[in-house]
Formats: sequence, structure tokens, C-alpha cells
Amino acid sequence: MKRIAAILKSEPSMAEITVKGWVRSFRNDRFIAVNDGSTIHNLQAVIEPENHERDLLDKITVAAAVAVTGTLVESEGSGQRVELQVTKIEILATADPEEVKKTILSPKKHKLETLREQAHLRVRTNTFGAVMRVRAALSFAVHKYFQEQGFYQAHTPIITGSDAEGAGEMFRISTLDPKSPPLDEGGNIDYKQDFFEKESNLTVSGQLEAETYAMGLGQVYTFGPTFRAENSNTSRHLAEFWMIEPEVAFNDLDANMDLAEDFIKYVVEYALDNCSDDIEFLENRLTEEDKSKPMVERSPMPLREKLAFIGKNNFKRVSYTEAIDILRNSKPNKKKKFKYIIEEWGTDLQSEHERYLVEKHFECPVILFDYPAKIKAFYMRLNDADSEGRETVRAMDILFPGIGEIVGGSQREERYDVLKGKMDAMGIPLEELGWYLEMRKFGSVVHSGFGLGFERLVMFVTGMGNVRDVIPYPRTPGNASF
Repeated sequence: MKRIAAILKSEPSMAEITVKGWVRSFRNDRFIAVNDGSTIHNLQAVIEPENHERDLLDKITVAAAVAVTGTLVESEGSGQRVELQVTKIEILATADPEEVKKTILSPKKHKLETLREQAHLRVRTNTFGAVMRVRAALSFAVHKYFQEQGFYQAHTPIITGSDAEGAGEMFRISTLDPKSPPLDEGGNIDYKQDFFEKESNLTVSGQLEAETYAMGLGQVYTFGPTFRAENSNTSRHLAEFWMIEPEVAFNDLDANMDLAEDFIKYVVEYALDNCSDDIEFLENRLTEEDKSKPMVERSPMPLREKLAFIGKNNFKRVSYTEAIDILRNSKPNKKKKFKYIIEEWGTDLQSEHERYLVEKHFECPVILFDYPAKIKAFYMRLNDADSEGRETVRAMDILFPGIGEIVGGSQREERYDVLKGKMDAMGIPLEELGWYLEMRKFGSVVHSGFGLGFERLVMFVTGMGNVRDVIPYPRTPGNASF
């Protein structure tokens, strides 16, 4: 049985075919718009009402499932090239019109907030069908790119005893009785009696484990769920999200930036080539949405033009120090229009600063590199101090319009003594991460990697403004529904 996406590309034929899908609309007891989820477009199935019982026609309602059999003919109406001339129709499942009216399946415009409240149904709307097909294509493109480049996928643990980011924002997992956990002699929870016999959490990153595999396989990548217990309700943050994390032996920071830029261009171009109908629909949706916004908040380019721009132009590479000078001397900073005023070197950049650099100053994606050591993670390679005695690390972030940071990465610290000194200074216990340090004893080489938040990539490609709308069932503070 062919899917509708393939049928719509077929030529008219006298061969009989059967199509199964859900009814999107039924007009004049004659025209059924059928969709099976394979495309943004519906197949028009034309029936002769006098050939069917009234009882059957009354069951052809929005959201009902049908099987229609007939021949594919050239369409006489506008809006479609071919249509199905129906000889037989079967109702596979009914849908009560009064119940449909209470849901987002009713054929009218619904707010995105309302769609989130009915997340179990929203994929059957045009917008979310398009978003999820693009998400699926991007996911495939991720694997396709790395496999073509000779990477091996590493399945790193979801349950971990270490905090890769050192921020402490982790979800603890336990089988102990939450009402009456066992206590040790000091009155603390005795995790020796827990399932793993130690305090354990959901992972925030597969990076550290992936590094160990890069030291044996050369180049690996992880692509899996990660979790962060950050109490943030912004449009860019989730508690459960997917991360893409390659790690490559013998790559320095420059090679790492090359890899990240090439990878992003590849997957964006893949989506443009393979999701053209869905992206065109999402572009039109974004254009309509922009009409209600002030000019300053509207997208500077149509969606497809913006995506094509990514593939055709090099990302601008700028040191943190240069970026700070640009921001310090910018009009928004001088006129105190930034919420966080840039006053001195060493400041951690906020989303408003990142978006200014990308959207206003350079007007293209930007890669910032060589950040102050004090605002970055312990595992990033330390540079020699500059002429003013300032310490930086070989870190890099990729900033995108409308998103801010989409990639964070670095050259990893391969020197045993330097890494141990940083871990000691930051109070990172060796009993937890001694294995990570020990790697530096056995053929430790220059190596680099990065992490790309998959949902932020999907946001960029689809033009959606909220990360909750690019994942099937969002997990955010106060929300673990469905």
C-alpha cells in the first residue's frame, strides 16, 4: 500500500489502489480530504454520493479513519494534480463530531499553548505534522553525516554517578523509600543501601564517556536524551532534551570548529532538500505570524532563504576578547538597553549579547572561541596566559540568529598534571572522576568535541519560536504530562 506522499507524485493510472488515512474534511457529500501523515498535503478522494448509503456518508467526519479504493485520475479542480476517483469506501474508525469540536482536531486555528495542552493529538495538525517530519529527517541526517565521515556511534550511559558539567543541576534517581530512607551514622541518606550503592543521577551529557571511546576508536558520536534540573521556563530550555556529541582524537580547536560548521551545513541542507513541502508550509506560517509582530521582531529573511544562507556562507569566527570589545562599545550597551551591561572582560555572555553579535553586528552565524577559563568547564584545554595575565581555554560556541548558542564545544585538556590541578582547584572528587583523569596516563593526545542541542537545531530549521513545540512531549518545570 502506497503512502499519500508517494501517490501525489504518481501519474494517473487505471490500476486500482487503496488508501488509508484520516479525514481532514468532507465537502458537499462528495470531496473527502484524506491524510495519512506522510505529507503536509491531503489526497482528494471523490465519491458519488448516490452510490453510498446515507448512514455511511454521515460517518465520514473529521478525524474518522477511512480506507478508500479507486483509480488515480487527473484532478479537475485546483490545488492538486491528481485525485482518487472512489469506487469503494470503508469506515475504519468513527469520530464523534461533537467530541472533535472540543479538541484541537476541529478545523480552526488554535493557539500553540492550546496545542501543548493536547500534545497527544497535536501531531495530527498541519503545523506539528510538518515539524515532526522535519525533526525525523534531521535525526536521520545526523546519523547519515557521521556514518559517511567514518564516525562510530557510542551509546553512553543515561544513568551516571558523575556531573559532567559540574553545575549540580541533575535529577537524582533512587529506589529507596522516599518517606523513610535508610540513614547512616551521621544521619545522612545511606546510599550504600540504594540500587547502585551510590548516589546516582540522570546524565547531563555523554561527553566524558565519549572521550574514552574516541581514544580507542578515533572518532565517535553520541545522540541521545540528556536531562538538566535547571528551574528555567524560557522558550529555549527543556528538562529532557536530545544532544548530539561527537568526540575526535587528534583534532584541535580549529578542526573542531571546521567539523561543527560542516556538520550543521550538511543537516540543514538535507532538510531543505528532503522536506521542501513542510518547510514551505512552515515558512508561510511564520510569515503570517510575523504580520502581528512589530517590525523589529520580524524575521529578516523568509525561512527557506535563511536556511539556504547558512549553507552558502562561512560562519564568522571571533575571539571572546574581540566580542567583548564589540559589545562594550555597542549602542545597546552604551545606552544601557541590555539587561546585562557589559563592563569588563570575563563577563559570561547572555542570550541578548549573543543575538546582538549574530543578528545586528555580523548578520551571520558566529563562532566565539577562547573564553575566560573561570566561566568554562574544568575539562577544557588551558591556553597560556595572555599579555595581561588573563587565562583562557580552548572553548568555542556557535551562535545562531533567533536561537543564540546552538553548539558548545572545546579542545579537551589532554595534559594529566594540568587537568589534575584544575580538578583539585574546583573540588572535583577523584573517587568520582578518577577514571577520566587516568585516561591522560595512556597515550593521551590532543582531542576535541562539541555538543549540539537537537531541539534548538529543529527550532532553527522549522522557524518555531518555542522549544516546547519541537519535541513530542516537552518536560519543563511543573510539567511532566503525557
